Amino acid sequence: MAPLADRRRLDAVFALKTLALVLVAASLAGCGSHRGGAPSTASRGTYKVGAPYTIDGVTYVPQEEFNHVETGTASWYGPGFHGKYTANGEVYNQAERTAAHRTLQMPAIVRVTNLDNGQSTTVRINDRGPYARSRILDVSRATAEELGMIRTGTAHIRIDQLPNESMAVKEVALGGGGPAEQMAAVARVSSGRGGTAASPPAVVQAAQPPPPPPVVQQPPVWTAPVPVQQPAPRPFTSPSNVTVASLAAASHAAGGFFVQAGSFSSMTNAERQRDLVASYGTTEISQGTAGGREVFRVRLGPYTTSDAAGIVADRLKRSGYGDARVVAD
Repeated sequence: MAPLADRRRLDAVFALKTLALVLVAASLAGCGSHRGGAPSTASRGTYKVGAPYTIDGVTYVPQEEFNHVETGTASWYGPGFHGKYTANGEVYNQAERTAAHRTLQMPAIVRVTNLDNGQSTTVRINDRGPYARSRILDVSRATAEELGMIRTGTAHIRIDQLPNESMAVKEVALGGGGPAEQMAAVARVSSGRGGTAASPPAVVQAAQPPPPPPVVQQPPVWTAPVPVQQPAPRPFTSPSNVTVASLAAASHAAGGFFVQAGSFSSMTNAERQRDLVASYGTTEISQGTAGGREVFRVRLGPYTTSDAAGIVADRLKRSGYGDARVVAD
């Protein structure tokens, strides 16, 4: 009988251990649900306008708009920011059509047209930026692919806000709906299957009066066309054709703060790094020495304050460029 009692005791211990392992696994699964299961409240984001803020001496005043139109330069931010939080509390997904704007409410829906090639797409604003000079929009990788600007890094664009779609995502976000629910509402509005409370009522066409009697047109008087002088195309100069000396001289004349993205022993590697970070701001390659050896430093700028340069350096670090740092000229 002793062996049978021992076997039962061992079975009981095994059952208790198994139950403990199941409970631990369930606890770990609950802790990891932020990435693998239903999104948390933070990752769903909130409806946000925000307070005024100042970057590089320029004050930006976020405001709720529904008919915003703007023309300028767009850049895109890459996979290094994937999985991190945006300004309205969502988790950035480089495969979604999203963008960062400096003043529009989040979320808002805009149509972006690449004026260089005519390609366009609709995106959802869910982040703040960009803060590089002369940029008005920072788009996700998926958006950049649809606009055909992955290789170039930047593009001349036009922003046209979609009012009904922007109202729809506002209502969904205020109700706690995340990105998926917001885009579903956009699809309904765009297809005409649903709208928002603020949507204008349908226009009913009144009966039209009979057309007036035709008017006898006099033959047009021919006039010689006035030739229109087209502006001569501006020749494109590859950055690689610009000498290192001229780049360094220009940067020293401007002064201020720079973001150093890397330092290399060969010009080829420096040019490769410069092309990779060109979407983050104005880039240059400066020549110098370190430890008695010639080096080529890739820098962005200049920026008038260290805070402005720090924002660009932080974005580079979050995008995978861990050596990015602010330097004073």
